[in-house]
Amino acid sequence: MRKELLLANLRTIPDFPIPGILFYDVTTLFKSTECLNEMLDTLVEQYKDKGITKVVGIESRGFILGGALAARLGAGFVMARKPGKLPAETIEETYAKEYGTDCIQIHKDAITEEDVVLLHDDLLATGGTMAAAYRLVQKCGAKKSYVNFIIELNELNGRKAFPEDVDVQTLLNL
Repeated sequence: MRKELLLANLRTIPDFPIPGILFYDVTTLFKSTECLNEMLDTLVEQYKDKGITKVVGIESRGFILGGALAARLGAGFVMARKPGKLPAETIEETYAKEYGTDCIQIHKDAITEEDVVLLHDDLLATGGTMAAAYRLVQKCGAKKSYVNFIIELNELNGRKAFPEDVDVQTLLNL
């Protein structure tokens, strides 16, 4: 993978959404055909022999590569969303945030015991949202699960949100 290409196209925005935060804006990677193909080609190569049957994209930026990745892997796509956004019966997982709690849901019939699942999102910070999505997939009885992000913010230690035996991969470590 050409990390230098992705880094050169990644926009950073200081003091967003609050002062002191350096925001990594992946939309600049998505708008570049070259970057988009670089990320997809790398992810397909990484997961093509893992038997992936479902890709779970985390709302909302995880939907962008998640859907394209599912299509390239010949897998189905599942949306993990905030409450009230999915129309059929759901299961949910609550997780702690810095100030309070939040919740993520998937359709109850989205994942089966036969599925090998790749969970995808754009950024690993503290890991709370993805860890909750991972627990949802486990509740559904998935045969195997993998976790992937475009960017990992190393100083926030988000990997600690997952059991040690979970395969967590990222394209860029910052």
